[in-house]
Amino acid sequence: MLKTELLEIIANGENSGVEFKRDDIRPEQLAKEVVAMANFQGGRVLLGVEDDGTINGVQREDLEEWVMNVFQNKIHPMILPFYEEVKLDNGKRVAVVSFPMGISKPYVVRHAGKEEIYIRIGSTSRQATREQQMRLFELGGMLHTELMPVPRTDINSLDDARLLNYLRDILNDPDIPKTPDAWRQRLLGLGFITEAGENTCCTIAGLVLFGKTPRRHLKQAGLRALAFQGKDKEYQALLDDLIDGPMVGRWDSHGASKTLLDGGIIERFMSAMKPFISQEAARINQDLRRETTWFYPLEAVRESLINALAHRDWTRFVEIEVASYSDRLEVISPGALPNSMTVEKMKAGQRSPRNTIVMEVLRDYGYVDYRGMGVRTKIVPLTKALTGKEPEFESTEDYLKTVLYR
Repeated sequence: MLKTELLEIIANGENSGVEFKRDDIRPEQLAKEVVAMANFQGGRVLLGVEDDGTINGVQREDLEEWVMNVFQNKIHPMILPFYEEVKLDNGKRVAVVSFPMGISKPYVVRHAGKEEIYIRIGSTSRQATREQQMRLFELGGMLHTELMPVPRTDINSLDDARLLNYLRDILNDPDIPKTPDAWRQRLLGLGFITEAGENTCCTIAGLVLFGKTPRRHLKQAGLRALAFQGKDKEYQALLDDLIDGPMVGRWDSHGASKTLLDGGIIERFMSAMKPFISQEAARINQDLRRETTWFYPLEAVRESLINALAHRDWTRFVEIEVASYSDRLEVISPGALPNSMTVEKMKAGQRSPRNTIVMEVLRDYGYVDYRGMGVRTKIVPLTKALTGKEPEFESTEDYLKTVLYR
């Protein structure tokens, strides 16, 4: 690092990726700052700098070895930092300890026989709350929230007709359970229910896929459909509907053909939103029908919704939101992108499912194709072909927003 770069970083002050410390801090203090930033987006710790930016310089003679020992003994899983010292014109030295965003979250500080998880909020490092810890465990692939039990549910919370339809007509299962115990064993094996102590509860996956009224027990289930007259949210909405129910429809299958008997949340959403994303002709055509003009590619709308349902973060206690405006349609899926996924990787066709059971069941029904590349093969090209505009994707720590322009 050049002296000019270092001085510019110090002049800008501490932030979510930069921390100043004297080099006489305790090992667990350094570990806390490193863990907090590794659990966020990585960063740098500058040793030999006061909180206000005053440069005291490095005092320890064995600082590099001391830092490496902290990383080895106090931080788990292991992080390999980059250590360098920059000598300033006045002879003082500043040690810069750099490390990337961790891919094995959550990182913990091991001290006094305990393991503590920290996160970075602005320029401060704080102990993670229970919900924040859940998200970190999920990001690290150590917690699959879709398999978590939903309290106050049992096998009767699931729609028997849809479950039978799934096994018999969608999977063509030759061995349909015939007794309550056989059904229980099959649903345990599929991950739709789980044993929680002495009770048997629905999993999140089972409840949102096949639950009769998922929102009764899981407030973040379902989705909110909104429509507004103009380009911004207004007090008076044209549509404000909370859509509850199982994700999947119930189908009558005869060979290659399928007839929808009872729509799931996907079909109910499309029905509720149709008046706001399409327009019927004023006159009937020669077939005695009114032609419908769609403002957005239907496949792109469905794909955006299905992606939100399949990949949302269940540790976030808000529902999916889909809003129609005069110039665009927005689909907001709670939670950051999973693992190391980015918008660029997503648009390139890379796949990283967060909720594998939900994804596989939606694929069984044909809601999701087997390539799993809907962004690249449907949303982007179809939207551009119909409207001439590229869809936009905005990813934050709290949500992924997909914007289709009318």
